[in-house]
Amino acid sequence: MSAVETTRTPSIDALVERVLNGNRLYLARAISRIENQEADAGELLAALYPHSGRAHIIGITGAPGTGKSTLVAALAQSYRNIGLTVGIVAIDPTSPFTGGALLGDRVRMRSLAGDAGVFVRSMATRGSLGGLSKTTGDVVTVLDAAGFERIIVETVGVGQAEVEIASTAHTTLVVEAPGLGDEVQAIKAGILEIADILVVNKADRPGADRTIRALEMMLEIEGNGARYVRHHGQLLRVESPVEDDEETGWKVIVMKTVATDGTGVEALRQRIDAHRRWLLESGEMALREQLRIANTLENILRAELNRRIASRIRPSSLDELVERIRRRESDPYSAAATLLAQL
Repeated sequence: MSAVETTRTPSIDALVERVLNGNRLYLARAISRIENQEADAGELLAALYPHSGRAHIIGITGAPGTGKSTLVAALAQSYRNIGLTVGIVAIDPTSPFTGGALLGDRVRMRSLAGDAGVFVRSMATRGSLGGLSKTTGDVVTVLDAAGFERIIVETVGVGQAEVEIASTAHTTLVVEAPGLGDEVQAIKAGILEIADILVVNKADRPGADRTIRALEMMLEIEGNGARYVRHHGQLLRVESPVEDDEETGWKVIVMKTVATDGTGVEALRQRIDAHRRWLLESGEMALREQLRIANTLENILRAELNRRIASRIRPSSLDELVERIRRRESDPYSAAATLLAQL
């Protein structure tokens, strides 16, 4: 390997070898290649994928202001206390005007700085909906291959569009906080339907008991059994399992935490671990893995189709088509059919 390759553009083989050996610098470089969707990103992921599939993926979602980042840091510390390594993917929103992102979650996770058993990666959504970045699943695969035993994915906190996390994580935590009026929003958005564990953070604040009662009431109305998250795309289909009965099924409960001082965090970690055991014993883990793979395949297909369409359409002809639609000489539907016919 040349000196130039070592310092600037390491080869795929070099990246893979060092990622698998736990080299944090090369791990960061590998993630950057994937996040930037460089030409060799697919080759890199293909080489790392056989080494993945061992980590337990925890998704944490909820509205802004619920203390998700602080809870993630506290939960990561709890896992470190029992000797498990933790990878964290923190998603931040992208500005629709500048395309940039604050990537401020690391500020709230300073307590983890210097711990070799923790790797934190902040990512921007880059216009992707659903609370995740387009390459979130790929970055999770890299962290998994690198040997991290628990991977925590924190969404941007946009509220009603965050159900995508349920098809990425094995265990999904929905975080609420008292005084935000989010109980009804969570119910409206279907957030409760994706929760494996409901968490009321900042439980030392006034109104915490009211928030807990509201969530528990909704669980009683809907039935607080296991949430069987399924793929809703048109390209691929994942079969649903037979519903478990009340004795063997997973019961969704509401837990209280105060992430700033660690109250309730240890109990939450134990509940997550209990959910992992249930997933393995019930067979639901294999089904959720099928869901993740189905989503990955569909995303790859969609991205490749978009790339092929873009490569065959001249920008000038697209501009002309847009102008014709603006003048109502054509319509978006006929225009789309015309473009697709060119493939």
